[in-house]
Amino acid sequence: MSEAKAMFRLIKQNGRARRGELTTPHGTVMTPAFMNVATCGAIKGAVSALDLQELRCQVQLCNTYHLHLRPGNENVRKLGGLHKFTRWQGPILTDSGGFQVFSLAKLRNIKEEGVTFASHIDGHRIFMGPEESMTIQSDLGSDIAMAFDECIENPAEYSYTKRSCDRTLRWLYRCKDKLTELNSLESTVNRQQMLFGINQGATYDDLRIDHMKSIRELDLDGYAIGGLAVGETAEEMYHIIDVVEEYMPKEKPRYLMGVGTPVNIIEAVSRGVDMFDCVMPTRNARHANVFTWSGRRNMMNEKYSLDEEPIDSECGCPVCRNFTRAYIRHLFKSGEMLAMRLCVMHNVWFYNTLMMKIREALDNDTFDDFYHRCVPVLDKRI
Repeated sequence: MSEAKAMFRLIKQNGRARRGELTTPHGTVMTPAFMNVATCGAIKGAVSALDLQELRCQVQLCNTYHLHLRPGNENVRKLGGLHKFTRWQGPILTDSGGFQVFSLAKLRNIKEEGVTFASHIDGHRIFMGPEESMTIQSDLGSDIAMAFDECIENPAEYSYTKRSCDRTLRWLYRCKDKLTELNSLESTVNRQQMLFGINQGATYDDLRIDHMKSIRELDLDGYAIGGLAVGETAEEMYHIIDVVEEYMPKEKPRYLMGVGTPVNIIEAVSRGVDMFDCVMPTRNARHANVFTWSGRRNMMNEKYSLDEEPIDSECGCPVCRNFTRAYIRHLFKSGEMLAMRLCVMHNVWFYNTLMMKIREALDNDTFDDFYHRCVPVLDKRI
């Protein structure tokens, strides 16, 4: 790895909940933080990088698999990398492509070298292994690259899960070697690109612990908990976080992948997690489901047809400052794209504001009060 590129500073703790900051080549991330998912280089719902600056976004997350297929990582590199391409100037994390390979590809063949699979777009055969994933992410020029791992189904058989964890560990060594090589090249888009490893092990405590102990030996820039939020109960997910957290390096950022609801996030923060991502706020918004400080609201409900209140009277987002529930409901009923855009903007602001309030509670030693006030309310349907 190149020198002087990443630094995580743990500022304070409330119980296991952590307040910190992660310095990246494109800015400092205040943690706990939510990373807004821009799968193909844009937030679904007609929201641009310029909008994200207004919506309190700290990190944009882009998808290695999708960008490899379209427009192609080599094209992104020729265009100056994702920061120049998307016009987002803050930190960017790219996932490894592993989750999409294992969730979208109908036909795939896993070997020690990597995975051969069929594109979900046109069926053409693609090979991706640790070296290919690192090369793609290097071309994209993100600040944080995720290691290439195998994402197995849950529930999974114990013996297969163990073999998968062992292979993912071997792949991690190859990822680190390849990224070290790429970061040494003059032609690399971002020579200070960081690498996060991913803990796997399904819902088996011993496999999770053993795998975490193994990957922490590589002294990476950060560590993620993967393979959760894929069908297990929330209680099972919280249990795995409890089991793994004790073995995660205290001086490195911890990232819970693909999670989740506002309550999931608060619960995971209370267990020592620093970073999150999820498509939920934008996906729900596109279907008229919005998050508020009183619970969830469905903007298609008839009761909003003459309602001149904003989505959330406690919200200061650009949407709530300017538009009414009646108008947004009308837009959905009329099939107007603006309906999705406005609700996506609101939900993105809500999630980023949620993280800001969590950080403020940690700063003020009031996180316990915040937890007990918000957990019973935020997932409630209005």
